[in-house]
Amino acid sequence: MCGITGWVSFDRELRNEATALDAMTETMACRGPDDRGTWAEGPAALGHRRLAIIDLPGGRQPMTAETPDGTVALVYSGETYNFTELRRELADRGHPFTTDSDTEVVLRGYLEWGDTLAERLNGMYAFAVWDGRHDKLVMIRDRMGIKPFYCFPTPDGVLFGSEPKAILANPLAPAKVGLDGLRELFSMVKTPGHAVWEGMREVEPGTVVTVDRTGMRSRAYWSLDTRPHPDDRDTTVATVRSLLDDIVGRQLVADVPRCTLLSGGLDSSALTAIAARRLAEHGEKVRSFAVDFAGQSDHFVADELRGTPDTPFVHDVARLARTDHQDIVLDARTLADPEVRARVIRARDLPMGFGDMDASLLLLFRAVRDQSTVALSGESADEVFGGYLQFFDEEARNADTFPWLAMAARHFGEDSNVLRPDLAKTLDLESYVADGYRTAVSGIRRLDGESDFEYRMRRICHLHLTRFVRLLLDRKDRMSMAVGLEVRVPYCDHRLVEYVYNAPWSLKSFDGREKSLLREATADVIPRSVYDRVKSPYPSTQDPRYGLALQEQAKDLLDRTDHPVFGIVDRDKVHRAAHRDTPVSTQAARHGLERTLDLAVWLDLYSPDLAVG
Repeated sequence: MCGITGWVSFDRELRNEATALDAMTETMACRGPDDRGTWAEGPAALGHRRLAIIDLPGGRQPMTAETPDGTVALVYSGETYNFTELRRELADRGHPFTTDSDTEVVLRGYLEWGDTLAERLNGMYAFAVWDGRHDKLVMIRDRMGIKPFYCFPTPDGVLFGSEPKAILANPLAPAKVGLDGLRELFSMVKTPGHAVWEGMREVEPGTVVTVDRTGMRSRAYWSLDTRPHPDDRDTTVATVRSLLDDIVGRQLVADVPRCTLLSGGLDSSALTAIAARRLAEHGEKVRSFAVDFAGQSDHFVADELRGTPDTPFVHDVARLARTDHQDIVLDARTLADPEVRARVIRARDLPMGFGDMDASLLLLFRAVRDQSTVALSGESADEVFGGYLQFFDEEARNADTFPWLAMAARHFGEDSNVLRPDLAKTLDLESYVADGYRTAVSGIRRLDGESDFEYRMRRICHLHLTRFVRLLLDRKDRMSMAVGLEVRVPYCDHRLVEYVYNAPWSLKSFDGREKSLLREATADVIPRSVYDRVKSPYPSTQDPRYGLALQEQAKDLLDRTDHPVFGIVDRDKVHRAAHRDTPVSTQAARHGLERTLDLAVWLDLYSPDLAVG
C-alpha cells in the first residue's frame, strides 16, 4: 500500500524536472511513510512513497525490468491477494524473481501478458507502467475502485497520482473548480471519471488507460454484468460462506501486525469472527478495535437510522471470538478540533461534508496505526448484500433518483440548502442529478422474465455497487492512508460482488430482513445478539458539546466577513444556525454547519479558482 505519482511529457526530457517530480512525490508521504523513490528516463518520470506490508526489504519502487528493447518501470499501490499463484505460474514460464513482493509479480505479469494482466489480478490496486519498449504509459485500477487513481491530460502527455494533491503539485495543473465540479461536489452522485478539479479525471474502476504519442485511450476490463443465478438458497448461502473463508484467509496475509475494525454490526462481526478462527489455527489471536464516544451511553437517543449503540454488541463479539480488543473513545472537544478538520480536508482534497463521521474515522485510524499496520474492514457489505434502509423503504425504492439521495434528504436535508440562492439556481442540482440517474440506469440489463419488482431491486443494487460504494471507499482510503494504515475490504472481492449481485432480491432478503445471505452464511460464528441486531450505520456523536463547538466556530467564521466561503454558502442560514437558542444536537441539524466549516477550511488550504461568479 503506497502512494504513486508520475508525469509523461513526450516533448520534454523529464530527467531535468526532478524538482517538480519530487514535489509531486512528497505529497504522498502520509500514504507511504516507510520509503520513497523516483525514476526518470526520457519522456517519463515516476514517483513512489511506500508503506511496507509484504517483503519489507525487497519491495522498493519504482521497480524496473530491463529488456532488449527498453526499460519497463512500475509504480504500484495496493495488494494483489493471488500473487502467490501468479508468481508460481510466471516462474514456470521462465520469469526470474529477486524479491518476495507482490510488486515484482505485477511487473513480471505485465511483461508476460501486457495490460491483460489486469484480468488475472485479485486485489485492490492502482498502478502505472512506463513501457519504454513502445514509449507508452499504462494505468490500471482495480475493479471496484478501492484504490484511488487520478490523471490530468496535458498537451503532450499526462500527469497522474493516487490523489489530486500529487497532480496539483505540478505547475501544469491549476487548482480550479468549474460549475460541473461544484455540481459533483454537492450532489453525491459519484459520476464515473469525474474528479471535481477542472481538467482532472479519475481512472475509472476496472479500466486500463493507455497514453502514447497519439493520445489517451481507455478500455474496461471488468464491469458488473447481469446473468442468471441458478443456485437455490442453501447453495447460495454455502457459496457465500466459502467465498468469505477464502477471501479473509487471503487478506490476512501480511508481514506486519494485522487487526479488524469492529463496529458490532453484522458486517464487521462476521469478518472478525472468521479472521479469529483462521488465526486460531496458527495459535494467534485477532486484534480488534472499535470507535466509541465519551458519554455516548448517556447521550444516546434511538432514531430511525440508529436504534442501538454499538458498544454492547462489540463486546459480545470480542468475547465470543476471543479477540484482543480495544475501544478507541473520543470526546467532543477532539472531534470538533479545527486541526482535525484541517487534516480531514487535506486527506480528502475536497470538503465532502461528512463532519464528525470523517473526524472520528481519522482519529480511530490514527489510534489503530499505533499498534497495527493492516486492518480488515466491513466496508461495502451493505452495498453487496442490501443492508441500507433505502433497500426496504418504499418511497426510496420507487423514487426516480438515486435511492440514497431520497433517504439523505429526509434525514439531513438537501446539500443545496446551504448554498447561496443565486448559486443554487445556477448549479440546478436537481437537473444534474436527474441526468446522472438516467445515465446510470440506462445500461443495467434486465434478465428475461425478470419481474418489475426484481428489476427495480437489481437497479438499486447496481447503483449502490457502481456509484454509492465509491464514495465510501474513497473516504475509507483517504482517512486510513492519511495516517499510513492499510485498510482491506474483503466484501469488495469481485468474485463475491458478482455472485451476490446476481442473486435475486428474493434470496438477498429471504427472511424479510436486510443482508439475509450474509447473516445466514455466518450464523455459526457470530453472537445471537448480532444475528438479531437491526442494521445501524457508522456511529455519530450525540454529545451536545460537539454541536456547541460547531456553533462557536461558525460565529468566528461569520466575523470574517470577506471569507470566500460566503461566495458559496448562504450567510443568513449560517447565522441562524450559529445563533440558535439551543445547541444543534442532531446529525441532521449539524450538517449545514459541518458543510460550511469544511468548505471554509478547503478554501483556506487550497485557494481554488472557483466558477461562482
